[in-house]
Amino acid sequence: MIITTKKDPNDILESLKTTGGKSVYLFGCDTCAEQCKTGGAPEIKEMTGLLEKNGYKVTGSSLVDETCYNQLVRREFRQQDALNTSDTILVLSCGAGVKTVADNAKETQAVLPALDSTFLASVERVGRFFEGCSLCGDCVLDATAGICPHTDCPKGLLNGPCGGVDKGKCEVNRGNDCAWIRIYARLKAQGRLELMTRYTPPKDHSVSVKPRTTLLR
Repeated sequence: MIITTKKDPNDILESLKTTGGKSVYLFGCDTCAEQCKTGGAPEIKEMTGLLEKNGYKVTGSSLVDETCYNQLVRREFRQQDALNTSDTILVLSCGAGVKTVADNAKETQAVLPALDSTFLASVERVGRFFEGCSLCGDCVLDATAGICPHTDCPKGLLNGPCGGVDKGKCEVNRGNDCAWIRIYARLKAQGRLELMTRYTPPKDHSVSVKPRTTLLR
């Protein structure tokens, strides 16, 4: 799940000024952004009020299941006339959603983000999200008992722990238990401590050269 936060309203209004237009169409996301309370129906209503208060005409809105899903976004462009005629489209979703909308919009239309994308999360329950994966493309979870040192360790150490661990706590993020102490405890419980003696080579960053693409056939 992609976690998003709301941009400062003043920053959004400043971005809108650069377009020179006064008609705005709103695009939300009914999955990730909805759960983050940043891009669902209440947030679209809130944004509508902000824009109208500042002299903009909100021509309409779309709330699709996944704004990063090109076919769903393309369908909205086919069905919503206002979406094609508005000066600007303001997207309340992650960056992938903004890109998907921009890919379907006219070149003359400005597509702007209303949110900031922060991290890929594991979901504990509604409203409680924790970063669990850095999307590095070179997964080592088989050797670290399902705990990602690239993500859970602020230093990204692949062979740990470091010398700064204090009473099991991280020296960088003191509120967190050291990722490598947790890895050690879980491997010990699984009878796989020999994995702690193995050297993990540096990350193969060639697998994460951007932009990344996967074509399934």
